Amino acid sequence: MGVMRIEAFVEEPTGRRAEHFAIRRMYNFGSATRDPLVAVAHQQEVAHSGIHIALSVPAPRIYPIASHAITTGSEVFVHNAETSGEVEIVLVEADRLYVGVGSDHTDRALERTSILWSKQACPNVLAPVLWRWEDVASFWDSCVLRAWVDGRPYQEVAAGKFLSPPDMLKTLRERVAGVPRRDIVVFGGTIVALDKRLGFGAHWDFAITAPDGREIRHAYRVTNILDEVREGFRVPMENPRPATA
Repeated sequence: MGVMRIEAFVEEPTGRRAEHFAIRRMYNFGSATRDPLVAVAHQQEVAHSGIHIALSVPAPRIYPIASHAITTGSEVFVHNAETSGEVEIVLVEADRLYVGVGSDHTDRALERTSILWSKQACPNVLAPVLWRWEDVASFWDSCVLRAWVDGRPYQEVAAGKFLSPPDMLKTLRERVAGVPRRDIVVFGGTIVALDKRLGFGAHWDFAITAPDGREIRHAYRVTNILDEVREGFRVPMENPRPATA
């Protein structure tokens, strides 16, 4: 079984310490809200861009992601201008449960064809700081997730709108066979943008803020590497259709 390794800081009441985490499996949740109606606005948001969620599958929908598709870095490489981030709760189950914040960066052009494939095309970005669940559980629901694209506010939602971290893990193990006992990462789903439209841009910031003022924040830039290929030599995004007689 392949294992991905990342380094992150664990923020405890006494300070921060560096920790190495092994990742055996990673899963992304969709529509993981406590009230199913809360997720409807995001479903409508993506439908406006031609992306249709498989509503016949019970929420929260679970997307297995290759464990190598995670980064704590500050740059994401893409192949078109229609990609966007989503601020999400992140769970890291290791020696204990840790919580943090990340961005499920997604290729929206590919997502019109397959949500599953689109989530493999870009990495999951994890802020390299985590909290121990036991340190924040008492006020978790009041923590606030926020995202910005090119400096403008993009998303804002309380963590309490989503399933609690223990409930996410319980749901995961009920619906997925063979989930490892530890060394897994879960991205907990997203919420509608403030203007109810998918955002596109070059610079993404995201954060989770606790009611006592502590915050985890991270940022990354998007680089379209297809732009580096000179005009006339770029392979098209979609395969050409054979000529018909």
